[in-house]
Amino acid sequence: MNTNALSMSARGQARRAARSRALDVGARAGFVARGVIYLLVGILALRIGFSDGGGKQADRGGAIAEIAEKPFGNVLLWALGIALAGMALWRLSEAAFGQAGPDGDKATKRAMAAGRFVFYAFVSYSVISYAAGDKGSGSGSSDKQTDDVTARALEWPGGPWIVGIAGAVVAGAGLWIAFRALARKYHKHLKMAEMSKRVRQAVDVVGVFGGTVRGVVFATAGGFAIAAAVQHEPGRAKGMDDTLRSFAETPAGPWLLVLVALGLAAFGLFSWANARWRKV
Repeated sequence: MNTNALSMSARGQARRAARSRALDVGARAGFVARGVIYLLVGILALRIGFSDGGGKQADRGGAIAEIAEKPFGNVLLWALGIALAGMALWRLSEAAFGQAGPDGDKATKRAMAAGRFVFYAFVSYSVISYAAGDKGSGSGSSDKQTDDVTARALEWPGGPWIVGIAGAVVAGAGLWIAFRALARKYHKHLKMAEMSKRVRQAVDVVGVFGGTVRGVVFATAGGFAIAAAVQHEPGRAKGMDDTLRSFAETPAGPWLLVLVALGLAAFGLFSWANARWRKV
């Protein structure tokens, strides 16, 4: 066997190892955990839409704090953090060995997988740190964190340009997410043939609705960052909680926020569908 054949065989073995049963379980557990977070954020946003939310934050920190208050909440947080670590490892394997599917080896897809690995690794770390006793980790206000980061960035040379470009990237990503949801691009990632007709219809409802709303929220947050850069006012940038509350300040009033909240909850259900039918 020549050197090239040995190299190909080694890569094949590495790819199979990367897509082992353990990573499959980790990825699906991660989708379940992501679904829990989005479902809770949607519920918290609904509370804000119908009242003042009782001081709760409609963001990841609020979701973590909500879980911590429940019976066996700390155990649930450990499980959530470990599941998100499984998601991060799966994304890392995609970055290293490519995704499932015929075009999974594309450099752009690997780069996106690497970015998702960094994101889920950070979220997993923050949840586990909170469960381990660092109450300042994970549950902090996304709005305050956004204000602090934006204020520091605006002080840098070319800071407004940096913040503006970052906002444009987030807004563009949001529009891209919404477009992919509306175009049902997720079909190629799911085992649609294994679903009954009724299940496919339900998955499309939560996938299109939830994905579109998620994209709109990202695009809106990006727009606020651009406004902060143009006006050189860090307070114009908004985290998840303030971004969601801004929907209630439109002429549609709290009903638009209620619609967005239902969309985020729908995306949580769509994440659970991914846990069952995703091609890993």
